[in-house]
Amino acid sequence: MSKLLYSVTMSLDAFIAGPGGDMSWLTEFIEPNPAADALVNEIGAILVGRRSFGGDDPHRGTEAEGKPFGGGWEGPQLVLTHNPPADSVPGITFVNDFEEAVEAARAAAGDKMVNIIGADVARQCIEAGWLDEVAVFIAPVLLGDGVRLFAHPGGATVKLRRIDENSAPLANYLRFSVLR
Repeated sequence: MSKLLYSVTMSLDAFIAGPGGDMSWLTEFIEPNPAADALVNEIGAILVGRRSFGGDDPHRGTEAEGKPFGGGWEGPQLVLTHNPPADSVPGITFVNDFEEAVEAARAAAGDKMVNIIGADVARQCIEAGWLDEVAVFIAPVLLGDGVRLFAHPGGATVKLRRIDENSAPLANYLRFSVLR
């Protein structure tokens, strides 16, 4: 069965998006990164939340706009939403049930990873006990507000074990397995 991986770039103060879902802060930190390239090669399908799918794009205004990993990856994309658009979107499958979305993404990924995009979908995977790994690129910036990497009202402890690390000029990389 495919593993579930939550991969994200975050600010040093643990925000993955600024206020209102703003991703423009990320643009200056996008650079060639061997760890990112290796990670992309492990992905067989993407499961993304509706807000992330329809949200701000750090590649806005470029030919990479709307493409996963700036066009560095192609494959099955599933969007978890209770409100799918009236018109279909080429290459995108909209699923309104969390368990069905995870099952479909795992089937689509084959023997590769399912990449989780979106803090809320990642939180649901953690709560279900299904998240296997977390990969974080840490950008040298403080945002002060926005969408947290992980938030659980009332708190929750999720133990992790570091399995990889790498540093690059603009974003350090850490990868963890989720301990159960």
